[in-house]
Amino acid sequence: MPSPFEKPILTAGQAAAWIRSGQTVAIGGSGAGHAIPERMLEALGRRFRSAGEPRGLQVIHPFGVGNQGSRGLEQMAHPEMYRRVVGGHWSMSPSMARLAAENRFEAYCLPAGVIVQLFHAAAAGSPGYLTEIGLHTFVDPRLEGGRLNDVTREEIVELVTRNGKEYLFYPAIPIDVALIKGAVADTQGNLSMREEVAPWHNLALAQAARASGGVTIAQVKRVVAPGSLDPRDVRVPGIFVDALIVDPGHGMTYEIFYEPTLAGEARRPESDFPPFEYSPRKAVARRAAMELAPGAVLNVGFGMPDGVIKVAREQGFAHQVMATIEQGQIGGIPAEGLEFGAAYNASAIVETGQQFTFYHGRGVDVTFLGFAEIDRQGNVNVSRIENAIIGVGGFIDISQKARKVVFCGMLAARGKPKFVEQVRQVSFSARNAHLRGQEVLYVTDAAVFRLTEEGVRLDEIAPGLEVERDVLPQLGFRPLVKEPLDVMSPELFREEKLPGRLFSKFDLSRE
Repeated sequence: MPSPFEKPILTAGQAAAWIRSGQTVAIGGSGAGHAIPERMLEALGRRFRSAGEPRGLQVIHPFGVGNQGSRGLEQMAHPEMYRRVVGGHWSMSPSMARLAAENRFEAYCLPAGVIVQLFHAAAAGSPGYLTEIGLHTFVDPRLEGGRLNDVTREEIVELVTRNGKEYLFYPAIPIDVALIKGAVADTQGNLSMREEVAPWHNLALAQAARASGGVTIAQVKRVVAPGSLDPRDVRVPGIFVDALIVDPGHGMTYEIFYEPTLAGEARRPESDFPPFEYSPRKAVARRAAMELAPGAVLNVGFGMPDGVIKVAREQGFAHQVMATIEQGQIGGIPAEGLEFGAAYNASAIVETGQQFTFYHGRGVDVTFLGFAEIDRQGNVNVSRIENAIIGVGGFIDISQKARKVVFCGMLAARGKPKFVEQVRQVSFSARNAHLRGQEVLYVTDAAVFRLTEEGVRLDEIAPGLEVERDVLPQLGFRPLVKEPLDVMSPELFREEKLPGRLFSKFDLSRE
Protein backbone atom coordinates (compact mmCIF):
# COMPACT_ATOMS: atom_id res chain seq x y z
CA MET A 1 0.00 0.00 0.00
CA PRO A 2 1.51 3.37 -0.98
CA SER A 3 2.31 5.83 1.78
CA PRO A 4 -0.36 8.48 2.36
CA PHE A 5 2.49 10.99 2.48
CA GLU A 6 3.59 10.43 -1.14
CA LYS A 7 3.20 13.61 -3.20
CA PRO A 8 1.94 13.82 -6.76
CA ILE A 9 4.56 14.81 -9.33
CA LEU A 10 2.89 17.09 -11.83
CA THR A 11 3.84 18.86 -15.00
CA ALA A 12 3.94 22.63 -14.66
CA GLY A 13 0.77 22.80 -16.75
CA GLN A 14 -1.05 20.37 -14.46
CA ALA A 15 0.08 22.33 -11.40
CA ALA A 16 -1.08 25.61 -12.96
CA ALA A 17 -4.57 24.11 -13.28
CA TRP A 18 -4.69 23.83 -9.48
CA ILE A 19 -4.86 27.63 -9.23
CA ARG A 20 -8.38 29.01 -9.46
CA SER A 21 -9.58 32.50 -10.25
CA GLY A 22 -9.82 34.83 -7.26
CA GLN A 23 -7.27 33.00 -5.12
CA THR A 24 -4.35 34.52 -3.22
CA VAL A 25 -1.02 33.29 -4.58
CA ALA A 26 2.30 33.94 -2.82
CA ILE A 27 5.59 33.58 -4.69
CA GLY A 28 8.84 32.67 -2.96
CA GLY A 29 12.39 33.53 -3.93
CA SER A 30 13.98 36.76 -5.03
CA GLY A 31 15.31 38.71 -7.96
CA ALA A 32 16.92 37.12 -10.97
CA GLY A 33 15.99 33.50 -10.41
CA HIS A 34 17.08 33.03 -6.79
CA ALA A 35 14.66 30.24 -5.80
CA ILE A 36 12.04 31.63 -8.20
CA PRO A 37 9.58 28.86 -9.30
CA GLU A 38 10.05 29.85 -12.92
CA ARG A 39 8.29 26.87 -14.53
CA MET A 40 5.13 27.63 -12.57
CA LEU A 41 5.15 31.28 -13.63
CA GLU A 42 5.62 30.26 -17.25
CA ALA A 43 2.79 27.76 -17.02
CA LEU A 44 0.41 30.23 -15.37
CA GLY A 45 1.06 32.82 -18.08
CA ARG A 46 0.61 30.18 -20.78
CA ARG A 47 -2.64 28.94 -19.26
CA PHE A 48 -4.08 32.45 -19.11
CA ARG A 49 -3.16 33.14 -22.73
CA SER A 50 -4.80 29.92 -23.92
CA ALA A 51 -7.78 29.59 -21.57
CA GLY A 52 -8.28 33.02 -20.00
CA GLU A 53 -7.78 31.55 -16.52
CA PRO A 54 -7.01 32.18 -13.71
CA ARG A 55 -8.37 35.71 -13.33
CA GLY A 56 -8.66 38.17 -10.45
CA LEU A 57 -5.77 36.79 -8.43
CA GLN A 58 -4.22 38.48 -5.42
CA VAL A 59 -0.46 37.95 -5.79
CA ILE A 60 2.06 38.55 -3.02
CA HIS A 61 5.85 38.62 -3.41
CA PRO A 62 8.31 40.08 -0.88
CA PHE A 63 11.16 40.59 -3.35
CA GLY A 64 11.48 41.33 -7.05
CA VAL A 65 10.49 38.48 -9.38
CA GLY A 66 12.31 38.65 -12.71
CA ASN A 67 15.44 39.81 -14.47
CA GLN A 68 14.27 43.21 -15.75
CA GLY A 69 13.68 41.38 -19.04
CA SER A 70 11.49 38.45 -20.06
CA ARG A 71 11.63 36.22 -16.99
CA GLY A 72 9.67 35.96 -13.76
CA LEU A 73 6.42 37.90 -13.55
CA GLU A 74 6.97 39.28 -17.04
CA GLN A 75 5.48 35.98 -18.22
CA MET A 76 2.31 36.79 -16.28
CA ALA A 77 2.00 40.48 -17.14
CA HIS A 78 -1.68 40.28 -18.15
CA PRO A 79 -3.79 42.78 -16.18
CA GLU A 80 -6.93 40.62 -16.18
CA MET A 81 -5.06 38.01 -14.14
CA TYR A 82 -5.03 40.31 -11.10
CA ARG A 83 -7.34 42.13 -8.78
CA ARG A 84 -4.49 43.05 -6.42
CA VAL A 85 -0.69 42.72 -6.23
CA VAL A 86 1.24 43.28 -3.01
CA GLY A 87 4.94 43.47 -3.83
CA GLY A 88 8.02 44.40 -1.89
CA HIS A 89 9.99 45.20 -5.03
CA TRP A 90 8.62 45.84 -8.52
CA SER A 91 11.33 46.84 -10.98
CA MET A 92 12.53 43.29 -11.74
CA SER A 93 9.33 42.97 -13.81
CA PRO A 94 8.98 46.27 -15.69
CA SER A 95 5.69 45.32 -17.33
CA MET A 96 4.03 44.61 -13.98
CA ALA A 97 5.31 47.93 -12.63
CA ARG A 98 3.95 49.71 -15.70
CA LEU A 99 0.54 48.04 -15.39
CA ALA A 100 0.37 49.11 -11.75
CA ALA A 101 1.26 52.69 -12.69
CA GLU A 102 -1.50 52.57 -15.33
CA ASN A 103 -4.15 51.63 -12.73
CA ARG A 104 -4.79 48.22 -14.28
CA PHE A 105 -5.16 46.56 -10.86
CA GLU A 106 -4.84 47.42 -7.18
CA ALA A 107 -1.18 47.68 -6.23
CA TYR A 108 0.67 48.01 -2.94
CA CYS A 109 4.28 48.12 -1.90
CA LEU A 110 5.19 46.94 1.60
CA PRO A 111 8.64 46.34 3.10
CA ALA A 112 9.94 42.90 2.11
CA GLY A 113 10.71 41.95 5.69
CA VAL A 114 7.21 42.90 6.80
CA ILE A 115 5.71 40.70 4.07
CA VAL A 116 7.86 37.78 5.19
CA GLN A 117 6.76 38.35 8.78
CA LEU A 118 3.15 38.31 7.54
CA PHE A 119 3.77 34.79 6.25
CA HIS A 120 4.89 33.85 9.76
CA ALA A 121 1.79 35.53 11.19
CA ALA A 122 -0.52 33.64 8.83
CA ALA A 123 1.30 30.40 9.64
CA ALA A 124 0.73 30.95 13.37
CA GLY A 125 -2.88 32.00 13.01
CA SER A 126 -1.95 35.46 14.27
CA PRO A 127 -4.05 38.46 13.25
CA GLY A 128 -1.02 40.24 11.84
CA TYR A 129 2.30 41.90 12.54
CA LEU A 130 2.77 44.87 14.89
CA THR A 131 5.98 46.80 14.30
CA GLU A 132 7.60 50.21 14.05
CA ILE A 133 8.86 49.36 10.55
CA GLY A 134 7.36 51.78 8.03
CA LEU A 135 6.51 54.64 10.40
CA HIS A 136 6.75 58.05 8.69
CA THR A 137 7.52 56.45 5.30
CA PHE A 138 5.12 56.12 2.36
CA VAL A 139 3.88 52.88 3.96
CA ASP A 140 2.46 54.85 6.91
CA PRO A 141 -1.30 55.42 6.38
CA ARG A 142 -0.74 59.10 7.22
CA LEU A 143 1.21 59.32 3.96
CA GLU A 144 0.26 56.77 1.29
CA GLY A 145 -0.38 53.57 3.21
CA GLY A 146 1.72 51.66 0.68
CA ARG A 147 -0.80 52.32 -2.10
CA LEU A 148 0.77 52.74 -5.53
CA ASN A 149 -2.03 54.02 -7.76
CA ASP A 150 -5.41 55.74 -7.82
CA VAL A 151 -7.58 52.60 -8.02
CA THR A 152 -6.04 51.29 -4.79
CA ARG A 153 -8.12 52.65 -1.94
CA GLU A 154 -8.35 50.04 0.80
CA GLU A 155 -6.21 50.69 3.87
CA ILE A 156 -4.16 47.57 4.58
CA VAL A 157 -1.86 49.23 7.14
CA GLU A 158 -3.16 50.59 10.45
CA LEU A 159 -1.58 53.16 12.76
CA VAL A 160 -1.95 52.12 16.39
CA THR A 161 -0.70 53.49 19.71
CA ARG A 162 0.34 51.23 22.55
CA ASN A 163 1.74 52.48 25.86
CA GLY A 164 2.20 55.89 24.32
CA LYS A 165 4.25 54.62 21.35
CA GLU A 166 3.23 54.51 17.71
CA TYR A 167 3.28 51.31 15.69
CA LEU A 168 2.00 50.06 12.38
CA PHE A 169 -0.22 47.00 12.30
CA TYR A 170 -0.17 44.91 9.13
CA PRO A 171 -3.09 42.43 9.05
CA ALA A 172 -2.16 38.87 8.06
CA ILE A 173 -3.14 37.71 4.57
CA PRO A 174 -4.36 34.11 4.20
CA ILE A 175 -2.53 32.21 1.45
CA ASP A 176 -4.43 29.91 -0.91
CA VAL A 177 -1.43 28.83 -2.99
CA ALA A 178 2.28 29.03 -2.14
CA LEU A 179 4.72 28.64 -5.04
CA ILE A 180 8.26 27.80 -3.92
CA LYS A 181 11.45 26.37 -5.38
CA GLY A 182 14.04 24.08 -3.85
CA ALA A 183 16.91 21.91 -4.99
CA VAL A 184 15.87 18.35 -4.16
CA ALA A 185 12.76 16.71 -2.73
CA ASP A 186 12.01 13.16 -1.77
CA THR A 187 8.79 11.54 -2.91
CA GLN A 188 7.11 12.58 0.35
CA GLY A 189 7.80 16.25 -0.37
CA ASN A 190 10.63 16.87 2.10
CA LEU A 191 12.49 19.73 0.51
CA SER A 192 16.23 20.49 0.64
CA MET A 193 17.67 23.91 -0.23
CA ARG A 194 21.27 22.71 -0.04
CA GLU A 195 22.12 23.60 -3.65
CA GLU A 196 20.37 26.97 -3.49
CA VAL A 197 21.92 30.29 -2.42
CA ALA A 198 19.72 30.47 0.70
CA PRO A 199 16.73 28.74 2.32
CA TRP A 200 14.68 31.91 1.82
CA HIS A 201 11.22 32.10 3.41
CA ASN A 202 9.95 28.86 1.89
CA LEU A 203 9.06 27.24 5.20
CA ALA A 204 7.06 30.22 6.46
CA LEU A 205 5.26 30.44 3.13
CA ALA A 206 4.36 26.74 3.09
CA GLN A 207 3.22 26.86 6.71
CA ALA A 208 1.10 29.93 5.96
CA ALA A 209 -0.64 28.10 3.12
CA ARG A 210 -1.34 25.05 5.28
CA ALA A 211 -2.71 27.17 8.14
CA SER A 212 -4.92 29.01 5.65
CA GLY A 213 -6.32 25.78 4.20
CA GLY A 214 -4.31 26.30 1.02
CA VAL A 215 -1.71 24.29 -0.89
CA THR A 216 2.02 24.50 -1.57
CA ILE A 217 3.54 23.54 -4.93
CA ALA A 218 7.32 23.10 -4.98
CA GLN A 219 9.53 23.14 -8.04
CA VAL A 220 12.70 21.05 -7.70
CA LYS A 221 15.57 19.78 -9.83
CA ARG A 222 15.14 16.15 -8.89
CA VAL A 223 13.17 13.78 -6.69
CA VAL A 224 14.80 11.06 -4.59
CA ALA A 225 13.58 8.17 -2.46
CA PRO A 226 12.32 8.73 1.10
CA GLY A 227 15.17 8.62 3.60
CA SER A 228 17.72 9.83 1.03
CA LEU A 229 17.95 13.36 2.43
CA ASP A 230 19.92 14.32 5.52
CA PRO A 231 17.13 15.57 7.82
CA ARG A 232 19.36 18.51 8.79
CA ASP A 233 19.18 19.64 5.15
CA VAL A 234 15.37 19.52 4.98
CA ARG A 235 14.20 23.13 5.14
CA VAL A 236 10.54 22.46 4.29
CA PRO A 237 9.13 19.23 5.74
CA GLY A 238 6.89 17.27 3.39
CA ILE A 239 3.85 17.76 5.61
CA PHE A 240 3.69 21.32 4.27
CA VAL A 241 4.09 20.39 0.58
CA ASP A 242 1.16 19.23 -1.58
CA ALA A 243 2.67 18.68 -5.01
CA LEU A 244 5.99 18.68 -6.84
CA ILE A 245 7.06 19.68 -10.32
CA VAL A 246 10.47 18.70 -11.66
CA ASP A 247 12.77 20.77 -13.82
CA PRO A 248 16.29 19.28 -14.02
CA GLY A 249 17.52 22.39 -15.83
CA HIS A 250 16.71 25.03 -13.26
CA GLY A 251 19.67 26.68 -11.62
CA MET A 252 20.55 28.61 -8.50
CA THR A 253 19.79 31.78 -10.46
CA TYR A 254 18.79 32.51 -14.02
CA GLU A 255 22.47 32.68 -15.04
CA ILE A 256 24.20 30.29 -12.61
CA PHE A 257 23.26 26.60 -12.65
CA TYR A 258 25.38 25.71 -9.65
CA GLU A 259 28.23 27.47 -7.86
CA PRO A 260 29.33 25.72 -4.65
CA THR A 261 30.89 28.86 -3.17
CA LEU A 262 27.43 30.49 -3.20
CA ALA A 263 25.92 27.49 -1.40
CA GLY A 264 28.51 27.28 1.35
CA GLU A 265 29.95 24.02 0.02
CA ALA A 266 33.32 25.47 -1.05
CA ARG A 267 35.41 28.60 -0.60
CA ARG A 268 36.32 30.94 -3.45
CA PRO A 269 39.90 32.22 -3.13
CA GLU A 270 40.45 35.97 -3.03
CA SER A 271 42.56 35.70 -6.20
CA ASP A 272 39.46 34.66 -8.16
CA PHE A 273 37.73 37.99 -7.61
CA PRO A 274 38.48 40.77 -10.10
CA PRO A 275 40.25 43.87 -8.78
CA PHE A 276 38.14 46.88 -7.85
CA GLU A 277 39.04 49.28 -10.65
CA TYR A 278 39.12 52.98 -9.88
CA SER A 279 36.07 55.06 -10.81
CA PRO A 280 34.01 57.78 -9.13
CA ARG A 281 31.90 54.94 -7.70
CA LYS A 282 34.98 53.54 -6.02
CA ALA A 283 35.73 56.95 -4.53
CA VAL A 284 32.25 56.93 -2.99
CA ALA A 285 32.72 53.41 -1.64
CA ARG A 286 36.10 54.38 -0.18
CA ARG A 287 34.73 57.38 1.67
CA ALA A 288 31.78 55.32 2.92
CA ALA A 289 34.13 52.59 4.17
CA MET A 290 35.83 55.16 6.39
CA GLU A 291 32.66 54.98 8.54
CA LEU A 292 33.41 51.36 9.50
CA ALA A 293 34.78 50.30 12.86
CA PRO A 294 36.29 47.00 14.07
CA GLY A 295 33.66 44.46 15.09
CA ALA A 296 30.86 46.23 13.21
CA VAL A 297 27.96 44.16 11.95
CA LEU A 298 26.84 45.81 8.76
CA ASN A 299 24.40 45.53 5.93
CA VAL A 300 25.15 46.45 2.34
CA GLY A 301 22.54 47.18 -0.26
CA PHE A 302 22.27 46.53 -3.97
CA GLY A 303 24.57 48.40 -6.37
CA MET A 304 27.14 50.98 -5.33
CA PRO A 305 27.00 50.15 -1.58
CA ASP A 306 28.46 46.67 -2.09
CA GLY A 307 31.71 48.43 -3.05
CA VAL A 308 32.27 49.07 0.66
CA ILE A 309 33.10 45.37 1.14
CA LYS A 310 35.45 45.50 -1.85
CA VAL A 311 37.29 48.40 -0.26
CA ALA A 312 37.55 46.58 3.07
CA ARG A 313 39.02 43.55 1.28
CA GLU A 314 41.43 45.66 -0.74
CA GLN A 315 42.60 47.50 2.37
CA GLY A 316 43.03 44.30 4.36
CA PHE A 317 40.48 44.67 7.15
CA ALA A 318 37.42 42.83 5.80
CA HIS A 319 37.97 40.13 8.43
CA GLN A 320 37.40 42.74 11.15
CA VAL A 321 33.81 43.52 10.12
CA MET A 322 30.83 41.26 9.40
CA ALA A 323 28.66 41.95 6.37
CA THR A 324 25.09 40.75 6.01
CA ILE A 325 22.47 40.94 3.27
CA GLU A 326 18.74 40.74 3.70
CA GLN A 327 18.30 37.41 1.91
CA GLY A 328 19.92 35.60 4.85
CA GLN A 329 23.68 35.55 4.31
CA ILE A 330 26.01 36.51 7.17
CA GLY A 331 29.65 37.11 6.31
CA GLY A 332 31.21 36.57 2.92
CA ILE A 333 31.19 38.66 -0.24
CA PRO A 334 27.88 39.73 -1.82
CA ALA A 335 27.42 38.80 -5.46
CA GLU A 336 27.04 41.75 -7.81
CA GLY A 337 24.42 43.02 -10.23
CA LEU A 338 21.38 40.82 -10.80
CA GLU A 339 23.07 38.06 -8.81
CA PHE A 340 22.74 40.19 -5.67
CA GLY A 341 20.93 38.12 -3.08
CA ALA A 342 23.69 35.51 -3.07
CA ALA A 343 27.04 35.71 -1.30
CA TYR A 344 30.34 33.95 -1.78
CA ASN A 345 32.05 32.35 1.22
CA ALA A 346 29.29 33.15 3.72
CA SER A 347 29.90 32.30 7.36
CA ALA A 348 26.23 31.41 7.86
CA ILE A 349 23.05 31.37 5.80
CA VAL A 350 19.78 31.74 7.70
CA GLU A 351 16.16 31.97 6.63
CA THR A 352 14.99 35.34 5.38
CA GLY A 353 12.56 35.79 8.25
CA GLN A 354 15.32 35.24 10.79
CA GLN A 355 17.48 37.84 9.08
CA PHE A 356 14.68 40.39 9.09
CA THR A 357 13.94 39.66 12.73
CA PHE A 358 17.57 40.60 13.38
CA TYR A 359 17.20 43.80 11.35
CA HIS A 360 13.88 44.73 12.95
CA GLY A 361 15.48 44.24 16.36
CA ARG A 362 18.12 46.88 15.66
CA GLY A 363 20.97 44.42 15.21
CA VAL A 364 22.82 46.29 12.47
CA ASP A 365 25.54 48.73 13.53
CA VAL A 366 25.83 50.45 10.15
CA THR A 367 24.11 49.99 6.81
CA PHE A 368 25.26 51.22 3.41
CA LEU A 369 22.41 51.89 0.99
CA GLY A 370 21.81 53.65 -2.30
CA PHE A 371 19.50 56.56 -3.04
CA ALA A 372 17.50 58.03 -5.91
CA GLU A 373 16.54 61.33 -4.25
CA ILE A 374 17.37 63.19 -1.05
CA ASP A 375 15.49 66.28 0.07
CA ARG A 376 16.20 69.28 2.26
CA GLN A 377 14.89 67.54 5.39
CA GLY A 378 17.04 64.45 4.74
CA ASN A 379 14.27 62.13 3.56
CA VAL A 380 15.36 59.58 0.95
CA ASN A 381 13.44 58.11 -1.98
CA VAL A 382 14.43 54.83 -3.63
CA SER A 383 10.96 53.49 -4.39
CA ARG A 384 9.48 55.75 -7.06
CA ILE A 385 11.36 57.61 -9.77
CA GLU A 386 9.08 60.03 -11.58
CA ASN A 387 6.18 57.75 -12.63
CA ALA A 388 8.17 54.50 -12.52
CA ILE A 389 7.38 52.16 -9.62
CA ILE A 390 10.54 50.62 -8.19
CA GLY A 391 9.60 49.37 -4.72
CA VAL A 392 11.69 49.07 -1.59
CA GLY A 393 12.59 45.41 -1.01
CA GLY A 394 14.25 45.36 2.41
CA PHE A 395 15.30 49.02 2.32
CA ILE A 396 12.82 50.21 4.96
CA ASP A 397 13.31 47.15 7.17
CA ILE A 398 17.07 47.79 7.25
CA SER A 399 17.35 51.57 7.25
CA GLN A 400 14.73 52.22 9.89
CA LYS A 401 16.48 50.34 12.70
CA ALA A 402 20.20 50.46 11.81
CA ARG A 403 22.17 52.49 14.33
CA LYS A 404 24.02 54.32 11.57
CA VAL A 405 22.96 54.82 7.95
CA VAL A 406 25.32 55.77 5.13
CA PHE A 407 23.69 56.54 1.79
CA CYS A 408 25.98 56.14 -1.22
CA GLY A 409 25.49 57.64 -4.67
CA MET A 410 26.44 60.22 -7.24
CA LEU A 411 25.67 63.88 -6.64
CA ALA A 412 23.62 64.07 -9.84
CA ALA A 413 22.40 61.61 -12.46
CA ARG A 414 22.41 62.37 -16.18
CA GLY A 415 22.43 66.08 -15.45
CA LYS A 416 19.45 65.90 -13.08
CA PRO A 417 19.82 66.75 -9.38
CA LYS A 418 19.41 63.88 -6.94
CA PHE A 419 19.21 66.36 -4.06
CA VAL A 420 15.74 67.86 -4.45
CA GLU A 421 13.43 70.18 -2.54
CA GLN A 422 11.01 67.35 -1.74
CA VAL A 423 11.32 63.66 -2.55
CA ARG A 424 8.70 62.02 -4.73
CA GLN A 425 8.14 59.31 -2.11
CA VAL A 426 9.49 58.90 1.42
CA SER A 427 11.36 55.57 1.61
CA PHE A 428 13.60 56.74 4.48
CA SER A 429 12.22 59.17 7.03
CA ALA A 430 14.43 61.88 8.50
CA ARG A 431 11.83 62.36 11.23
CA ASN A 432 12.14 58.72 12.23
CA ALA A 433 15.95 59.07 12.22
CA HIS A 434 15.74 62.01 14.63
CA LEU A 435 13.38 60.10 16.91
CA ARG A 436 15.75 57.12 16.99
CA GLY A 437 18.96 59.11 17.29
CA GLN A 438 20.37 57.61 14.11
CA GLU A 439 23.57 58.98 12.62
CA VAL A 440 22.95 59.56 8.90
CA LEU A 441 25.46 60.47 6.19
CA TYR A 442 25.01 61.00 2.47
CA VAL A 443 28.25 60.22 0.62
CA THR A 444 28.68 61.29 -3.00
CA ASP A 445 31.48 61.62 -5.52
CA ALA A 446 31.71 65.37 -4.94
CA ALA A 447 30.68 65.97 -1.33
CA VAL A 448 29.57 64.44 1.95
CA PHE A 449 26.41 65.59 3.69
CA ARG A 450 25.10 64.87 7.19
CA LEU A 451 21.62 64.85 8.68
CA THR A 452 21.21 67.44 11.45
CA GLU A 453 18.21 68.60 13.45
CA GLU A 454 17.90 71.52 11.02
CA GLY A 455 18.14 69.36 7.89
CA VAL A 456 20.84 68.29 5.45
CA ARG A 457 24.25 69.90 6.00
CA LEU A 458 27.20 69.93 3.63
CA ASP A 459 30.20 68.76 5.68
CA GLU A 460 32.91 67.83 3.17
CA ILE A 461 33.79 68.72 -0.39
CA ALA A 462 36.06 66.94 -2.87
CA PRO A 463 39.50 68.54 -3.32
CA GLY A 464 39.66 71.16 -6.04
CA LEU A 465 35.93 71.86 -6.01
CA GLU A 466 34.21 75.03 -4.86
CA VAL A 467 30.81 75.05 -3.17
CA GLU A 468 29.24 77.90 -5.15
CA ARG A 469 30.74 76.91 -8.49
CA ASP A 470 30.69 73.11 -8.45
CA VAL A 471 28.27 71.76 -5.83
CA LEU A 472 25.31 74.10 -5.35
CA PRO A 473 24.41 74.25 -9.09
CA GLN A 474 23.88 70.47 -8.93
CA LEU A 475 21.49 70.66 -5.98
CA GLY A 476 17.78 71.37 -5.96
CA PHE A 477 18.06 73.30 -2.70
CA ARG A 478 20.68 75.18 -0.73
CA PRO A 479 21.80 73.03 2.22
CA LEU A 480 23.32 74.14 5.47
CA VAL A 481 27.11 74.37 5.18
CA LYS A 482 29.52 73.38 7.92
CA GLU A 483 32.01 76.04 8.98
CA PRO A 484 34.81 75.41 8.39
CA LEU A 485 34.03 73.02 5.55
CA ASP A 486 36.18 69.89 5.51
CA VAL A 487 37.94 68.61 2.41
CA MET A 488 37.66 64.94 1.47
CA SER A 489 41.00 63.10 1.48
CA PRO A 490 42.60 63.49 -1.96
CA GLU A 491 43.78 59.88 -1.87
CA LEU A 492 40.14 58.78 -2.30
CA PHE A 493 40.29 59.99 -5.88
CA ARG A 494 43.51 58.25 -6.92
CA GLU A 495 44.08 54.77 -8.31
CA GLU A 496 46.61 53.78 -5.66
CA LYS A 497 45.66 51.82 -2.58
CA LEU A 498 44.65 54.09 0.28
CA PRO A 499 47.11 54.86 3.07
CA GLY A 500 46.45 53.02 6.32
CA ARG A 501 46.00 56.27 8.25
CA LEU A 502 42.53 56.64 6.68
CA PHE A 503 41.53 53.47 8.53
CA SER A 504 43.43 54.03 11.73
CA LYS A 505 40.75 52.29 13.82
CA PHE A 506 41.69 48.95 12.25
CA ASP A 507 44.62 46.63 12.87
CA LEU A 508 46.23 46.46 9.42
CA SER A 509 49.15 44.26 10.45
CA ARG A 510 47.79 41.47 8.23
CA GLU A 511 47.95 43.65 5.11
